[in-house]
Amino acid sequence: MNEGPNTSADARGTGAGEMTYVYAVGREGPALDGLAARLPGVDGRPLRSVDGGGLCALVSPVPADTFSEQGLTAQLEDLDRLEAVARAHHAVVDAAFAETSVLPMRLATVYRDDARVADMLVRQRSEFHELLARLEGHVELGVKVCAGPRSAAPPVAAAVTSSEGGAGRAYLRRRQAQQRDSRDAYRAASEVAARAARLAEGVAASRAVHRPQQGQLASGPGVNIANDAYLVPRERAEQLRRELPALAEGVPGVSIEVTGPWAPYSFATAVAAEGADGGGPR
Repeated sequence: MNEGPNTSADARGTGAGEMTYVYAVGREGPALDGLAARLPGVDGRPLRSVDGGGLCALVSPVPADTFSEQGLTAQLEDLDRLEAVARAHHAVVDAAFAETSVLPMRLATVYRDDARVADMLVRQRSEFHELLARLEGHVELGVKVCAGPRSAAPPVAAAVTSSEGGAGRAYLRRRQAQQRDSRDAYRAASEVAARAARLAEGVAASRAVHRPQQGQLASGPGVNIANDAYLVPRERAEQLRRELPALAEGVPGVSIEVTGPWAPYSFATAVAAEGADGGGPR
């Protein structure tokens, strides 16, 4: 096994005014080399592979002015541009994960050139090989538990308005009922989330607890109570996808959304960006 950088990759690599964008790292071999020959990267730039330490990184050239720290800051503030970069990044990772076990890099992980990537692979080879062995045969499932209204807002009858102090008192009664409804839904969702965690942890090799989604990031109905990821043996993933949503059946105002299976993003980035030269998300 060659433990040094692949000099042929370095020779054909980053040109003037360019940096090297890293998508994923896997074991050195034909699977990722073949993928690099047929798949584009960010902005349609050609994908290539860089080897080192018995590992292979999928990379592509990107303009240095837009992927330096200042350039990236501007891109991250442009939601349309950020979405385009993220889609291209995830397309490469997903295609690589379909071929072999890989460690997804954080979005917008860039190095000055291919030689820096090869050096990183050699420097971190023990950590990467250990992590690849742990993730072998596993996928990531996302589990979101949400609390929504348990029932429609109670109607305000004309008789109540006239006999109990008018619209102001009726409004207060309605608001109190809505608040009770929200508290009940939140309590029920918390109980369902605890049951979901026990069920998933009985199958999963690891769990990552993420911050509940809010605002534009929230994809499900109601308030996101739990937003977790689980590292699951590939052969058990479909079982969990069926069993977890069933926990919310018959529970008013509570829903469970299961996403995936995905490449193990939540479990693969602890060592992924050491020494990166760009200013991407950390």
